[in-house]
Amino acid sequence: MIHSDTSINAQQDTGIRIDKRIAYHLAGHVAAIYLGNKQKQLPAVHFQIIIRLQEGNGQQSDRFARTHGKYSAKIEGGRLIQSLPLSFAEATQYFSWPQQEECLCAFEADVINMLAGSLAEAKYLARCDGEDFNPHLVNLGALHFYGGSSDLEVITEYMECFMLHKAERNQKLAELFLAAFSFVNNPSNWYAISALAEFILDEPRDIIHCEEIISLLESRLAA
Repeated sequence: MIHSDTSINAQQDTGIRIDKRIAYHLAGHVAAIYLGNKQKQLPAVHFQIIIRLQEGNGQQSDRFARTHGKYSAKIEGGRLIQSLPLSFAEATQYFSWPQQEECLCAFEADVINMLAGSLAEAKYLARCDGEDFNPHLVNLGALHFYGGSSDLEVITEYMECFMLHKAERNQKLAELFLAAFSFVNNPSNWYAISALAEFILDEPRDIIHCEEIISLLESRLAA
């Protein structure tokens, strides 16, 4: 888990107006974490959005944070697999078949949820520019242009733990990318992502808590 800076008051207005594309990036992540996991009937996990000023020289050591100018924005928590084993196969070899399936679903969901942030940012920018949004133009390699570099580093660690052979890893990752693309591109999910991005922009606090994010997502789905 990534820990927040405890010197920041949880109710404090940061005074920061974050970039809209980053708001969509954050919204894509947390919508996938909550809605995507719920759709797959996976266990609920705690998460929150952290927005904070950069320290001192502006260097950011936390590679999971998205930086922009004088602030960083990140998701704290949100993963079903808290720590990666050296080998997924070895870690689950004594599990029952249902346990193996549950663990496999959780593993894949974490990867999809990480991909969803960059894809949401890419879809937002494509809509702004009147461009087509499809998985051929916005492919896995293109996610580096949409704030996805650190996510892709973590995803590489997941996939290396998951499968021994590179060809199998690449094939599975391509499948998970398409699943993440489908999630973001789904009209109902996109409506929820857009509403959450606007909420993040309108509520410039240092911490946006899990409960209020869930409440907003559920209200948009009900609508």
